[in-house]
Amino acid sequence: MLAERFDFGLWMIVNLVFLVTSVVAFVMAATAREDAYRAADKKTKPFWLIILGVAIAVNLIPFISMLFLQIAGLIASIVFFVDVRPALQQVSGGGRRRGGSSSDGPYGPYNGGR
Repeated sequence: MLAERFDFGLWMIVNLVFLVTSVVAFVMAATAREDAYRAADKKTKPFWLIILGVAIAVNLIPFISMLFLQIAGLIASIVFFVDVRPALQQVSGGGRRRGGSSSDGPYGPYNGGR
């Protein structure tokens, strides 16, 4: 009995991780600009929204809950995170700042003409 509850709990945690990963990737794909996908030479925005939307649907609908479809959705989300998203950030100028202060310009610090 305890083993059955543990299996069910573990399965629910795995499903939740799959779902959260897909939802976060979908939101990030939806908020990126359409032209950034073309500039980064990646698939189109509607393509990624459809793929990630299907991944969300597979994780949400209980009777479709087939493990290989859920894993395929997880793989699509991971591909988006490690390949598409960094390319979109690079093209759109987003991403983390690499040190420096808020007064740094493109060629170094701005000192106000001193």
